[in-house]
Amino acid sequence: MTEQTFTFQAEVSKLLDIVVHSLYSDRQIFLRELISNASDACDRLRYVAITQPELLADDSDFKIVLSFDKAAGTLTVTDNGIGMNRDDLVENLGTIARSGTSAFLGQLGADKKADLNVIGQFGVGFYSAFMVAEKVEAISRKAGETIGWRWVSDGKGAFTIDEAPDAARGCRIILHLREDAKEFQEPFRLRHIVKTYSDHIALPVVLVEDGKEEKVNEASALWTRPRSEITEEQYKEFYHHAAHAFDEPWLTLHYKAEGAIEYTALLFIPTEKPFDLFHQERKTQAKLYVRRVFITDDCEGLLPPYLRFVRGVVDSQDLPLNVSREMLQHNPVLGKIKSGLVRRVFSELKTRSADADAYARFWNVFGAVLKEGLYEDHERRQEILELCRFRTTSGPDLISLDQYVERMKEGQDQIYYITGDDPAALARSPHLEGFFAKGIEVLLLTDPIDEFWVTSVRDYKEKHLASAARGNVDLGKIKAPEDKPEEEAKAAPEADITALVEALKKSLGADVKDVRPSALLTESPVCLVADDTDMSSHLERILRQHRQIDQPTPRVLEINPRHGLIKRLAAMDKDGDAFTDAALLLLDQARIVDGEPLPDAIAFARRLSAAMEKGLTG
Repeated sequence: MTEQTFTFQAEVSKLLDIVVHSLYSDRQIFLRELISNASDACDRLRYVAITQPELLADDSDFKIVLSFDKAAGTLTVTDNGIGMNRDDLVENLGTIARSGTSAFLGQLGADKKADLNVIGQFGVGFYSAFMVAEKVEAISRKAGETIGWRWVSDGKGAFTIDEAPDAARGCRIILHLREDAKEFQEPFRLRHIVKTYSDHIALPVVLVEDGKEEKVNEASALWTRPRSEITEEQYKEFYHHAAHAFDEPWLTLHYKAEGAIEYTALLFIPTEKPFDLFHQERKTQAKLYVRRVFITDDCEGLLPPYLRFVRGVVDSQDLPLNVSREMLQHNPVLGKIKSGLVRRVFSELKTRSADADAYARFWNVFGAVLKEGLYEDHERRQEILELCRFRTTSGPDLISLDQYVERMKEGQDQIYYITGDDPAALARSPHLEGFFAKGIEVLLLTDPIDEFWVTSVRDYKEKHLASAARGNVDLGKIKAPEDKPEEEAKAAPEADITALVEALKKSLGADVKDVRPSALLTESPVCLVADDTDMSSHLERILRQHRQIDQPTPRVLEINPRHGLIKRLAAMDKDGDAFTDAALLLLDQARIVDGEPLPDAIAFARRLSAAMEKGLTG
């Protein structure tokens, strides 16, 4: 086959530009990334060879080799892992197979820290080689195949692929170093980088100098060492390797479970949000080992999807080495390991929650994911609720449900919440005016998952969860605080309000489900509320965005009998066009405040202009 030239996926080209021009000062991390990739390739082959030992042939001692040629200006990283064929090279080194990649890269600015995270978030540390190399070659032969391939690129938009008949199993990365990167041919420099960033790699990392091989890392699985022998720096670098990340771990959890089931866990919770956190596949990211042999990094039964932000490794002593993906889905041993892992993660989160500021940093990044467990995991729902934190109408601080219950007013027997997209906008909602008047705290729920768990979690410690945006709210038993005396504003006569309600129903017709006086509005003339059997307007908007429903549900229009505008409407003639226009304006006003799009913005503008003209000339 003749040499073929390919262009990089657009996202790869942009990422390469970031790598080359924005990460110059951090460029030594390229070696860590290449060694991590080599280690992963060896782990994968070792697992596959359990059932296909012929793939190892006469080369079963896995290692990673660093060599350099000062005359040629090259540094080479070689592994004898699973290798890549032509299609693998195109897929792995020419594209970024992640949904949302383009949108994410479009948001990148000049912030180096943010740009640095990109490499780890995409899991494409290979591209960091272009920080130090003007040209990169990848010569590889996949285990079990006879034909090898050479991938070559200068990182400027294209790459070539050609056959490499003499390629050995595994992959050899040859970096043609830039003139200002020749320091990475110095043995002392390479030793220092490996000891700093890759000492925890479970495979030997060998440096070749003057024809002699020298192992330059500890080459033992970090999780098997006693905690007392591991430094924070070593934990951090292992996190970087296991998670392919560049941030600091927010939490490190290292323990050994002994008894009926034995396993070792070294888990981390990141500080920064991984790019694929909300990927639709919701895959967990912890790696499963069996007696130090890598099994999979995509084990559905190891952690629940709502803990997919947890990174690290779990090494079992009880699972069989030849366990298949199908067996893992229903393996009782794995089920017990999963229960133990979730229990320990929850325990650590509960301990860390005592530090409100530190826990707020975690919650602001991963709280929306953890709350998915409220909807999915009925068994652990109570534990998850205790870990949840919420913004409320009482101030900017996050609070627990226990704190909310402690602060409930005399006579209050429900936990009130309101759902929407923005907490600041929710706090100004007309739905909350009656709650403010009574000094009642309301939870501000702004994550899409909130719409689903609140319908399945009915109570917390015998306190019912109730929406503040529904029409059945009764605050009559709750007294207003002494510093907020209830104002007895005069309402329009009851007969006038009754007549107004009937006239509004007639004018608005099917656009509203009902019209009725409100007991909660204090400042606004109107608002839209959901009836008891209807979904919330926020949930309806979410479903419309995903095209799961087409038409909006008519809402109940509540009017404030004490508001001046309602009093004027109650007193005016209700048979003419002026009243109909006023009624439609009133409904559109309620829609705008509720975050709903207007069905006819042009008609709204016409009516508003006419009303303003009449008011200004009157």
